[in-house]
Amino acid sequence: MSVSPPSASASASASVAPASTRSTAPTAAELLDFVRRSAADSNLIAALPLDPEGRTWVRLEGPGGSEAWLIGWPPGTGTGWHDHAESVGAFLTAAGTLKENSLAVRLPTDGWKTLELSEDVDRERDLKVGEGRAFGRNHVHEVLNESTTEHAISVHAYYPPLPRIRRYSRTGEVLRLESVERPEDWQ
Repeated sequence: MSVSPPSASASASASVAPASTRSTAPTAAELLDFVRRSAADSNLIAALPLDPEGRTWVRLEGPGGSEAWLIGWPPGTGTGWHDHAESVGAFLTAAGTLKENSLAVRLPTDGWKTLELSEDVDRERDLKVGEGRAFGRNHVHEVLNESTTEHAISVHAYYPPLPRIRRYSRTGEVLRLESVERPEDWQ
């Protein structure tokens, strides 16, 4: 997040690595390598301003024209259920611990508002410092900092740059599409 920048937090811009000059799109594995290298940059991680109440972020220059973010997570914050539409992505925890809840099922991409999920689709991961994951298109998940005392920091990268984010609500086995956000909604 993946995560879109939350609208209620502060933001800034920074550069970690020069843009790739190659003509092919970065793969999810290459994005994971980028977030791993970025998370290992202790100066970058230390420079992120942390807010005790809301998430903060710094935009990074990702490889091959990808969109990348360094995100600070106060205790008890999370993204809610969402996906990154047609983008592949990766994220990695640089400080603290994040939890990812995800669905191990391919959802229809358009034309639905409510789905009933089967009981065996839930996946849960605790991602400690240095742990992360890559994911494919239409990956539905939520990311949480469940700590009551410690900030978490993570690095995220997406390609193509996020065309939209679909936000969902979940009650038991029922997943509902609540909204679709576009980049102009995050400005």
